[in-house]
Amino acid sequence: MTKLAPESTAATGVAQKGRWKVPVAFAGLTVVAFVLFVLLAEDAPTRFNFSARTDLLQLPVAEFPALASGVVVTILTAVVAVWSALLVRRGQRVPSWMPIAGAAVLLFGFLAWAAAGSTLQVPGLLTGTIALSVPLIFGAMGGVISERGGVINIAIEGQLLAGAFVSAVVGSITGIPLAGLVAAAVAGMLVSFILATFAIRYLVNQVIVGVVINVLISGLTGFLFSKWLSEDSSTFNSPDRFETIAIPLLSEIPLIGPALFRQTVIVYLMYVIVALVAYGLYKTRWGLRLRSVGEHPTAADTVGINVNRTRFWNVALAGAIAGLGGAFITLGSVGAFNKDMTAGAGFIALAAVIFGRWDPIRAVLAALLFGFASNLQNALSVIGSPVPSEFMLMLPYLVTIFAVAGLVGRSRPPAADGQPYVKS
Repeated sequence: MTKLAPESTAATGVAQKGRWKVPVAFAGLTVVAFVLFVLLAEDAPTRFNFSARTDLLQLPVAEFPALASGVVVTILTAVVAVWSALLVRRGQRVPSWMPIAGAAVLLFGFLAWAAAGSTLQVPGLLTGTIALSVPLIFGAMGGVISERGGVINIAIEGQLLAGAFVSAVVGSITGIPLAGLVAAAVAGMLVSFILATFAIRYLVNQVIVGVVINVLISGLTGFLFSKWLSEDSSTFNSPDRFETIAIPLLSEIPLIGPALFRQTVIVYLMYVIVALVAYGLYKTRWGLRLRSVGEHPTAADTVGINVNRTRFWNVALAGAIAGLGGAFITLGSVGAFNKDMTAGAGFIALAAVIFGRWDPIRAVLAALLFGFASNLQNALSVIGSPVPSEFMLMLPYLVTIFAVAGLVGRSRPPAADGQPYVKS
């Protein structure tokens, strides 16, 4: 009989433990659902309004009893826990649709419980989700490009913040929002030059460099805001925002039309960038070179690819894309720069990259999830939900931790991610 090596036995044990993540997580969520959605539920109907007043096609309002919905959600969550446990016990893999379906059921249960006795405006919830997700998506696209090339991009927060600051200043001075948008991309690229220079040229630890850059940009923009922008905000911190452009026909699609197709130029640019990155990463020569220097730089060097130059310019491209996300905050949303206004969005974008397993489309979906969690506090506060405001402020970060640690399982980053390349 062949004996397994100790390393193989340990790896098998880790794999087995990893497979139990979904059953254990949903078993715990079943208990939480029973307590919140059944024991603490209000016996009142929850109404979901799927149409705004300006929509040409009005959808009917859906009404669900909160207590009965909580019972059904608890039972379905328990089914997911038991079913996934049986699959793991038989040595089978839990299909990816199962935790996704379970999470969707729990989301419905939470909304039905939190909005009991009130009407939840779903179009506004979706529109707010898109608005809060745009900087995360830009940052996630920059993170995917950088890390696929082998450079850990902790500095997404600094790139977003630099883009927000410069876009506000340039947009205010010139009075042209488009000039502020271009300046934001340049600012994000300049920040990425610092990361690329120290990480690639001087072989400094990439995580440490990223953290230092974030602290540097936060301090620099905070100082300039206090000493310069706040002193003359009418001249340097009052940019014109991009106007909303409604795409004919598409903007009239019920439910999703207003959220997706009544947006500013920056959001439409985001759609294009996501499509280009998703296509280019897997279907073009650029994408093949980028993935090769991130997976096996020695082999890439052997076939004539300049590894460090490829990494350098792709990190710069990643910074430019992230800078556009910062411009959205000032030119498409808030309308002015405030100190540390990104509020950790760069780190959530990095979590979206990991949760999305370094894939552009999955990273976008993860960013939308985190944006939805962030917008829930706004939607529920409007209807006077009993959920404590402190919990709602924590919710995006709790969802981030749970998603990365509980649902993503074991994810493999690019093999050479974070490893400097020295040509032998």
